[in-house]
Amino acid sequence: MRRRAVAASATAVLGGALAGCAGTGATGARQSSTAPYELFKDRRPAPRVTGTTLDGKSFDLAALRGKVAVLNFWQSYCGPCRAEAPALQKVSAETKASGVQFVGVDVRDAKEAGKAFARTFKIDYPSVYDQAGQVAPAFRDVPLTGVPTTLVVDRNGRVAGRIVGGTPYSALRDLVTKIAAGR
Repeated sequence: MRRRAVAASATAVLGGALAGCAGTGATGARQSSTAPYELFKDRRPAPRVTGTTLDGKSFDLAALRGKVAVLNFWQSYCGPCRAEAPALQKVSAETKASGVQFVGVDVRDAKEAGKAFARTFKIDYPSVYDQAGQVAPAFRDVPLTGVPTTLVVDRNGRVAGRIVGGTPYSALRDLVTKIAAGR
């Protein structure tokens, strides 16, 4: 009996530690391999998102209206976040000329850890420093179930697509390209 209680307790602690990283499958929200992303037909306006970037600049999502905004929610210690970082940077570079702006949202992280992450993965787009964890809950119409999660906001300021869990290059490129083309 005691062994079962100890095992259940260890499972609960481990599950809690992994729940913050959607790519682990712990949240149950990871997309299947046949549907790596969601493209929304019924698009709701993105909420007001403001803040300060890791490099101390002001950020306002509304200022990106007219562009496609790709918001990637991440944490420096999250394995799937680290694994997807090169794909995000690559698609950012490939789509910038077509009016696409990538923005990271560093969730509940130490600022220096976030800066080190950006340096390590050569991320050249801004990341909002959201240590208080207030940006993700603002997306009530398209809830985020964990990190990493990537949301794509269309040129009209509406949430148009989502990838839950680690972002594969081909799926991200396909989703961003479709939304940038007005689909």
